[in-house]
Amino acid sequence: MFEQTFKNIDDVLWKEAGCSSELDYTEQTSWLLFLKYLDDLERERAMEAELVGRSYEYVIDEPHRWSSWAAPRAADGQLDKDRALTGDDLIAYVNNDLFPYLEGFRRRAPSAETLEYKIGEIFGEIRNKFRSGYSLRDALDLVDTLRFGTQKEKHELSQLYEGKIQRMGNAGRNGGEYYTPRPLIRAMIRVVKPVIGERVYDGAVGSAGFPCETYDYLRKDDLTTNQLDTLKNRTFYGKEKKSLAYVIAIMNMILHGIDTPNIQHVNTLAINLADIEEKDRYEVILANPPFGGKERPEIQQNFPIKTGETAFLFLQHFIKSLKAGGRAAIVIKNTFLSNSDNASRALREELLTSCNLHTILDCPSGTFQGAGVKTVVLFFEKGAPTRKIWYYQLTPGRNLGKTNALNDDDLEEFVTLQASFAPSERSWTVKMEDVDRMSFDLSVRNPNASEKVLLRDPREILSEIAALDAESVMILSGIRELV
Repeated sequence: MFEQTFKNIDDVLWKEAGCSSELDYTEQTSWLLFLKYLDDLERERAMEAELVGRSYEYVIDEPHRWSSWAAPRAADGQLDKDRALTGDDLIAYVNNDLFPYLEGFRRRAPSAETLEYKIGEIFGEIRNKFRSGYSLRDALDLVDTLRFGTQKEKHELSQLYEGKIQRMGNAGRNGGEYYTPRPLIRAMIRVVKPVIGERVYDGAVGSAGFPCETYDYLRKDDLTTNQLDTLKNRTFYGKEKKSLAYVIAIMNMILHGIDTPNIQHVNTLAINLADIEEKDRYEVILANPPFGGKERPEIQQNFPIKTGETAFLFLQHFIKSLKAGGRAAIVIKNTFLSNSDNASRALREELLTSCNLHTILDCPSGTFQGAGVKTVVLFFEKGAPTRKIWYYQLTPGRNLGKTNALNDDDLEEFVTLQASFAPSERSWTVKMEDVDRMSFDLSVRNPNASEKVLLRDPREILSEIAALDAESVMILSGIRELV
């Protein structure tokens, strides 16, 4: 229904001088979609209020509504070309009037949980990158044909938007930070088994893949009105530091049916672990925190185990943010299992003693496009120490890449065997008494693996070397700061 429209919007953006990458395409599409969605939502709420004899107070005032500036209508219902701005007049209006007005909601909103505040957050961070008002007019006319009225329409739009996010991730650069392969997310959710009534948290929400997929997982059953209200408004929570990712996350969740996402635009790692109280803890945590980054010394002071590695700080945050009895599945680079530095060793000990690390999924190279290092997924429950760990070595039998990505079938055996921690050629169990208590080394060593050497793709090797070199530079930089 809407697929060709999305392609036409991309074509307009491709020709626009102010947009040069898939990140720009996704960013600009996001704010246009958001304002169109908001206009449809408000008109729907106004009609519902009128049917029951109530008045409705619009969030967006009349001059700044989509139907006033983006798509004004004549008496015959067609676009009123006399009132529809274009060219330089349109760019001037958007930059000098519309965006400042929308950004002002951040100051005017009664609280950070309101839709008004979300509007202010989005337009306080994002910028219009259209330079040509004629290109922007073409994009507005296309977006105006999209509809958010029915669940079927929202579902199609959400699928098209997900495709845009995936292309952004595959394009490399920063896009890969925001995209976790959806088959992997779905497998993680099936293992953790969240239920309605539990709060689900992601402190590195990125493009909101985890909350969106969890919503779809929980939405499949027939739900009561109260259950649906709980699912939409009191289930998903998250934090995101980067502006573009925050905007994409909000839009992605809205398109999936979560009308007012509980996502905060903050640096999760700026929160001192000592300040996390019981009310700040969650029953389920699903996340893929960024790795390879380096945090400043003042940020590291928020954590008992000091390290510059972003992912290791996030893991400490997740352990502290999990309720007793809560379950988590966290993606992390596989060197966490064996690094010999004090921070890595201490963090492994903390995880094993405070949580039951029951499963480790070893992911193959190429699982994440553009990431040279391999990753694992840690599945754990908080409240009891680890007694034994079930490992599964995922081997799809092919080199993964942009045109040959991970799929749901690749992970089906893992999910099936994990339910009973069954042994197989790809899975085995390690008892804690067999783990060295000095190093707490948890390296993946499949006892069923054959001795033959598997030849790797040279591009994969070069990518891994580049990633390891970058990691070495980061470590050396950290050492120099301490000298």
